Amino acid sequence: MRPAHLALAALVAAVWGVNFVVIEIGLDHFPPLLFSALRFLVAALPAVFLVGRPTVAWKWILAVGLVLGVAKFGLLFTGMDLGAPAGLSSLVLQIQAVFTALFAFAALGERPGRLKVTGMAVALAGIGVAAADEGATGSLTGFALVIGAAACWGVSNVLTRKASPPDALNFMVWVSTVPVLPLLALSLLLEGPERDLAALRDLDPAGAGVIVYVAWITTVFGFGAWGWLLRRHPASSVAPFSLLVPVFGMSSAALFLGEDVSPARWGAAALLVGGVALTSFAPGRRTGGNPVADPVPVPVSSSGRALNEERPA
Repeated sequence: MRPAHLALAALVAAVWGVNFVVIEIGLDHFPPLLFSALRFLVAALPAVFLVGRPTVAWKWILAVGLVLGVAKFGLLFTGMDLGAPAGLSSLVLQIQAVFTALFAFAALGERPGRLKVTGMAVALAGIGVAAADEGATGSLTGFALVIGAAACWGVSNVLTRKASPPDALNFMVWVSTVPVLPLLALSLLLEGPERDLAALRDLDPAGAGVIVYVAWITTVFGFGAWGWLLRRHPASSVAPFSLLVPVFGMSSAALFLGEDVSPARWGAAALLVGGVALTSFAPGRRTGGNPVADPVPVPVSSSGRALNEERPA
C-alpha cells in the first residue's frame, strides 16, 4: 500500500474509534433509541438518492437492517446509556469476531481450525477480565447489552456474507433505510413521546454535530473510503487496520472524557485484540473438509457495520 493509502486506512480506524466518544456525547442530547434512529435517517438521506439502486436482493437489506440497525445499535446505544464506558464499549464490541466464527460454523458450515479456536478462547478470556474489571466499578447491565450488540453484529456479518454485496457503500446506505421506523416506534414506546419531543425541541449545534458525525463521517466517509481501499488492495492488507479501532476508542475516551483505563482493562485489551486477530485471520474449513479462506472482517464503528468483502491475499 502507498503511504497515502496507509494513512487513509489509519484515518478511517481513528474516525471509527473516536465515534464511541461522539456517541457518549450524543447520549447527553438524545434518548438512545431516538439517537440511533436519527443516525440512520441522516445516513440514508440524501445518500440513498446518490448511490443508485440496491445491488442485492431486498430480503438481505431488510434482514441486515433489522439485525444490525435495530438490534445491534439499539443494544449498543442503550448499553452505553446505562453506563458502559465508551472506551470499553469500543473494545468489547470486537468480540463480534468470535460470534461471527460461531454463527458461520452453524449457518455456513465453516469449521474453525485450531488457531481460530485458540483465538476465540483468548478473546473470551479478555472479555472475562473486562467483565471482572467493569463489575467492580461500573454497570454490568450495560456491559451485557454491549456483548449482546456484538452477538447481533456477528449475525449481521453472516447475513452479509450470504448477501455478498458488490458495493459496500451502496449496501450500507440502503441498509440504513430499514431501521428508522422500527427504532422510532420503539423509542416512542419505551422512551416516551415527551422525552423524544424534548430532545428534538432542545436540539442545539452540538447535538446536530453529533448526528452529522455518526451518520456522514463514520458511515458515508468511513465506508466509502474503506470500500475504496478494498477495491485497490487485498483485504489481508487493509483489514488489520480494523484492530486499531479499540485503540483509538480507548485512547480518545481517556483523552476527551477522562475515562480511567486500569491495568486490568489494558490487559483485557491485549487479550481481546490478540484473540480477535487470531480469530479473524486464521483460515477456516468447511465441515466437509475443504479449506476456505475466511473473509477478513471490516469493522463497523458504532456508525455502521463490518462488511465482509473477500479479496485475494
